[in-house]
Amino acid sequence: MNDLDALSAAVGEALSARSWMLATAESCTGGGVAECVTRTAGSSAWFDRGFITYTNAAKRELLGVAVHTLDNFGAVSEEAAAEMAQGALRESGAQISLAVTGIAGPGGGSTTKPVGLVCFAWSLLDGGTHTARHQFTGDRANIRKESVIAALSRVIVLAR
Repeated sequence: MNDLDALSAAVGEALSARSWMLATAESCTGGGVAECVTRTAGSSAWFDRGFITYTNAAKRELLGVAVHTLDNFGAVSEEAAAEMAQGALRESGAQISLAVTGIAGPGGGSTTKPVGLVCFAWSLLDGGTHTARHQFTGDRANIRKESVIAALSRVIVLAR
C-alpha cells in the first residue's frame, strides 16, 4: 500500500463514520483526486462523483462559476475554487465537496501566480466553504500529487 492508498482509506473511514458522500471538482489535478479515492475498494459507499473542469467554460457550464469571478480573480484563485466546490456540492448528492485549481507547470505561471500555486476549497452541506492556497515545488507530477494529498487531508479534518 502506498501513501495515497492509505490516505484514500482514511478519507473513506472518516466519511463513512458520518455517512457522508464526497464530490470533487478538479482542474489542475485532472481527475487525480477522484482516481485516488476510487482505487479504494468500496469507495462507492462514500464517493458520489467528480467533475473535471479544466477550462473556464467547463467551470461555468458544469459548476456555475461566475464569469465575474473568472474575469476578476482568475481560474486559479480561492474565489474560483470556492465556487467550484459549491457547484460540485449543488450538482451532486454529496455532503462535502472539494475543489482544486492551480498551475501544475511546467509553463503557465506568472510573477503573481507562479507554477506550483494551487487553490483549494471544501464545501459542507451543513456548514459553509473553506479555502486555502499552497505553493508547491517540484515537477508537474509532484505538484499534482501534493495537491491530491492536501485536498484529501483536509477532507479528513472536516469530516471529524
